[in-house]
Amino acid sequence: MFERVLIANRGEIACRVIRTCRRLGIHTIAVYSEADRDAQHVRLADEAWPIGGPRPADSYLRGDAILDVAKRTGAQAIHPGYGFLSENTDFARICTDAGIAFIGPRPESIDAMGSKAAAKALMEQHAVPLVPGYHGANQDAAHLAEQAARTGFPLMIKPAAGGGGKGMRIVRDAAEFADALASAQREAASSFGDARMILERYVEHPRHIEFQVFGDTHGNVIHLNERECSAQRRYQKVLEETPSPFLDDARRQAMGAAAVAAARAVNYVGAGTVEFIVAQSGEFFFMEMNTRLQVEHPVTEMTLGLDLVEWQLRVAAGEPLPLQQEDVHARGHAIEVRLYAEDPDQNFLPGSGKLQTLRLPAPSRHVRLDGGVIEGDSVTIFYDPMIAKLIVWDEDRPQALQRLREALAASEIVGPKSNIGFLERLARHPAVVEGRIDTGYLDRHLDEFLVGDVTPSDGTLFAAATAALLHDELHVQSAPADPHSPWARADAWRIGHAGKRIVALTSRERRFEVEAHGHGGDYRLRHGETHCEVRGARVADNSLSARFDGESLRVPLRADAQRVLLHDAHGQRHNFSRAAAFAWESKDAVGGNQVIAPMPGRIVLVKTKAGDVVEQGQELLVMEAMKMELALKAPRAGTIESMNATQGEFVEADAVLVRFAD
Repeated sequence: MFERVLIANRGEIACRVIRTCRRLGIHTIAVYSEADRDAQHVRLADEAWPIGGPRPADSYLRGDAILDVAKRTGAQAIHPGYGFLSENTDFARICTDAGIAFIGPRPESIDAMGSKAAAKALMEQHAVPLVPGYHGANQDAAHLAEQAARTGFPLMIKPAAGGGGKGMRIVRDAAEFADALASAQREAASSFGDARMILERYVEHPRHIEFQVFGDTHGNVIHLNERECSAQRRYQKVLEETPSPFLDDARRQAMGAAAVAAARAVNYVGAGTVEFIVAQSGEFFFMEMNTRLQVEHPVTEMTLGLDLVEWQLRVAAGEPLPLQQEDVHARGHAIEVRLYAEDPDQNFLPGSGKLQTLRLPAPSRHVRLDGGVIEGDSVTIFYDPMIAKLIVWDEDRPQALQRLREALAASEIVGPKSNIGFLERLARHPAVVEGRIDTGYLDRHLDEFLVGDVTPSDGTLFAAATAALLHDELHVQSAPADPHSPWARADAWRIGHAGKRIVALTSRERRFEVEAHGHGGDYRLRHGETHCEVRGARVADNSLSARFDGESLRVPLRADAQRVLLHDAHGQRHNFSRAAAFAWESKDAVGGNQVIAPMPGRIVLVKTKAGDVVEQGQELLVMEAMKMELALKAPRAGTIESMNATQGEFVEADAVLVRFAD
């Protein structure tokens, strides 16, 4: 086994690898960019070395700098994690040439599967089922249009290099093809440095099911069962689980055999994933092979009781696989979701900033957390905005889903906006609960999963106000020396009676005022024309128990001097900020005379100029930020007065890009 391993990655996966290395007694060496000098993977590693600027191209994609650190520190092996250089053939080769083990497949295997087009040709030779389409070398636009017509619509345009949904487009008729191709090529060139495309017949309402495969240097190849990844938004996985609720034993066996055949076709060594498109009929087709560890590997580990990073290390060190195929036995059901700093109600706009509060459920045999940040850290604009992976396990799928709902309810993120509310709705949605979601369902029915501008009910406001009152009373009464003094009470006491208090709460730029009389858990509350008698209110174990107009209720919540977080009877999350009772200033909406940059990024396309007359909603610019393209549209119809952005320019957040004439 290796004694010194360098981790050529950052964030959650770097921390994940460090955790296994530490358990095995392996000395870990981290590398970091200027933006990550105080990151958790730097703090957790036994030693850490700087490798360049904050942009990935200046640091984590610099194979030469990483290899130099490996040589200087005496690293015997390099673990690439996922993303960055994990599927880079040249990097794997220079590691091997330098006598440093690359903890991954052979360079030839990465090369064979790195091109989707070449991989499909190879799979065709080994009788692995393929979707009809074109994966040839001729990339002339006219030729591709001809092949698209031959394949038939609807079809999928996909980059020949790369993955993760980048550059993928669905085209439903020939008239859309040219624009979709140009957009896909532009995004693929930006993401992967390669604009080559392949075309595939688009399978309507497909499932996405992948198989974890593992090979060693002794010729053994096995699979470690499947992962269902059909809950997707724009080809990005949102929820992953195992076993698949769609597969029966016969289909599972057939797909597992095809996955092993695909791995054997490239003499595969290490961890890899063979991904399939599965039609509603059960017919399956090879989609691609990821020659690395997947983000969602923990669900496999939870059901099999294995550590796949340990397997990677042992295989890279020349050891045989720990198990044979007949020894692989799964137990229970596991589900993973990813907590992101993003705003689902603003088209999942990635966020950044300091994590002022980061509360996550306590790890247990049912709950696992894989994260790369802690409370007080910042989510940077330079990398993927994932905060943590939340993985749950239980004996069967219904119980695992309930574990997921409970774990999400116990999570709270203050600072950048997060997708927790979106994930909570996902975990309760009938399409997920019934196991019938397909890869396009979220995009077709996204409004069913968004929180939107939900107006809290009076009951929700009364519960939040009660929690706020109890918090304030406890906080105030714990400070004075004389607990019997009327000045020690937080009940708006007046001579001869207890006075009226106003509990002011804000949510989504709206203010709610609840009038309160009473003290010590017994209150008379009023919001507008609605009244409520609260009796016996107590907060314990992150929940409020009380009698509301005689009905005893338990409401999960947390309250402090700044905010109240609670879940209503339908499981809907409500975040309230505390406000001063007699001071309120509405936040003005963004004016309709300008378009501003929602975050730092690069302008990749300018589609209008000063003097142009545009319609409301017309696309004016396209910018690239946090590994995604954002279309900036006209807030109203009018004439462009000035265009303050040029193609290729990097702009800061809140920069005014377009001004309209008054």
